Amino acid sequence: MKFSVFQVSRKGGRAQNEDRMGYCFTRDAAVFILADGMGGHPEGEVAAQTALRAVADLFLKQAQPELPDVTTFLSEALLAAHREIQRYGTDRGMLDCPRTTVVIAVVQAGSVAWTHCGDSRFYLLRGEALLTRTRDHSLIEQNLSRPPETRVAKRLNRNVLFTCLGSPTRPIFKIEGPVSLQQGDRIMLCSDGLWSTVAEADIVSDLCRKPVSLAVPDLVEKALRQGGASSDNVTCLAFEWETPDGFDTTRGGPSVGTAGRADHSSTVHAEWPDTLVEHFDDAAIERSIAEINAAIRRTAARKV
Repeated sequence: MKFSVFQVSRKGGRAQNEDRMGYCFTRDAAVFILADGMGGHPEGEVAAQTALRAVADLFLKQAQPELPDVTTFLSEALLAAHREIQRYGTDRGMLDCPRTTVVIAVVQAGSVAWTHCGDSRFYLLRGEALLTRTRDHSLIEQNLSRPPETRVAKRLNRNVLFTCLGSPTRPIFKIEGPVSLQQGDRIMLCSDGLWSTVAEADIVSDLCRKPVSLAVPDLVEKALRQGGASSDNVTCLAFEWETPDGFDTTRGGPSVGTAGRADHSSTVHAEWPDTLVEHFDDAAIERSIAEINAAIRRTAARKV
């Protein structure tokens, strides 16, 4: 396989960058990971880094050089990341465990499959159009997926998620794909610091019309500029599928490679098409919301 990949992460107006991203590959498979540590909970950067490491470690164990089953890997990797974050909090007796969103994509046999938990996104573009993207696990997006007559009329906070890694409840997620890749297809993983600030039309335009080595830094700079002094961390990893034979990468931003069988690189840093509409179990959402509210009350009690 052959593709070009570029990645950038910027701190924005925050005290620290809690985003993490990275990728691993063998000659026959590649995994791309992006995690956004959640504010309002302790050590978001630890949660994000732990998720990145857990997914990468599992890939390096299973890809020999192909993954035996991509769907199984994606499910196991996400849950392994969740358990490692919980273990970190439990070992330290933390009342509130670190938490993070995550999005994971795997390329193998000329196809891509992906999963996510939270509001870090996966985009797949073909030609000059958005083929598909993930829906955020947030109250506002869940509301938008319902028939108009059943939607909640009041304004909802887009930052309220009903699932993430590290929470006491099991993460809500599903595996999507595989989608066969065509020459020139573009795939992007990004944190909400990018998509919440840059219009989707601009994201699609930049990714479709520029090489990823130009589109990624341009989009990140646009997000920082439009976000202003209070800009969130902005992290973006994108790649262009080129040919089914050979292997070549172009890496952007600070990255670290290791020699051997697989190379692991990581950094410290509308309207919905029918194919995107998914309905989550209301009871599961209510449990997650109750758990979030309980965590907020515990935090408030500690400050009194």
